[in-house]
Amino acid sequence: MLGIYELTIFLAAAETENFSKAARRLNLSQPAVSMQIRTMEQELGITLFHRAGRTLALTEQGKALVPMARDLVKRSLQVEEEIEVLKGEVVGHLKIGCSTTTGKYYLPMLIARFRQRYPRVQVTIYNDSQTKISASLCDGEIHLSVMSARPFCADAKYHHFFDDYVVLVVGPDHLWAERDSIAPKELSGANFILRDTQSGTREEVNRALNKVGITLDDLNLAMEIGNTEAISMAVEEGIGAAFISRVVARRGIELGRLKEVRVTGLSLHRKIFIAYSRRHPSTRAQTAFWDFALEPENQTLLKTVV
Repeated sequence: MLGIYELTIFLAAAETENFSKAARRLNLSQPAVSMQIRTMEQELGITLFHRAGRTLALTEQGKALVPMARDLVKRSLQVEEEIEVLKGEVVGHLKIGCSTTTGKYYLPMLIARFRQRYPRVQVTIYNDSQTKISASLCDGEIHLSVMSARPFCADAKYHHFFDDYVVLVVGPDHLWAERDSIAPKELSGANFILRDTQSGTREEVNRALNKVGITLDDLNLAMEIGNTEAISMAVEEGIGAAFISRVVARRGIELGRLKEVRVTGLSLHRKIFIAYSRRHPSTRAQTAFWDFALEPENQTLLKTVV
């Protein structure tokens, strides 16, 4: 008979498609994971994975088992959490999906304070594209999302969390570095470093530029990078200008490695929303974090990050 332990190993292997990565996630040895999967296959009388060297791929039977396994593991954890709730404790594993900037600069400080109040809650932050985070929330794979896009599932409840301000920065030797502001038309033809096409920052920049008669196509794309810190470093090296979150640019500005330049008539800020799906039962840890995050003193704390 399959237990939660076996199903947890199966899910780790299914999600990583690699026994070694699954083993590291679970703090087990690779042979132990491989042996457990073989035992499951023998007990069930089916093949769960296609094996080709170190590459794994779920079979049709394996794919069919994934949602059922997730549901059983989730329900098992909920039972354990509810037992602790009956004892008056807030415990559990809270999973939050968010953008890279939010996950690095805003949430850690808030989660540190949250765990001072609820030390028995383990928190995992998942960084990914807004599309993938939204899908994970709607499918119940994470408890909360924190991003500029509202989740696309109709049963999602969201709340304005904080504002992330985006600024134009250049290197200290750039021709705009000695100026406090520039006109929108000066952006055309200038070398720029942009985030990837799925980035919320890039979407907001595009919307704001359109309002002043500029499009991203008017900019000379020198480089496209999926990491904001890497963009900041590229700007410092003089590769081009960039629009990035002020919280990311702040240290470079303070050290004189970056210069913030205002664009006349251009206002750039993203509303960041915290959300959960009402399709899936809320855990005690999830509800506790939602209430904690929206407390006035914690809302004020987030504003100090910028």
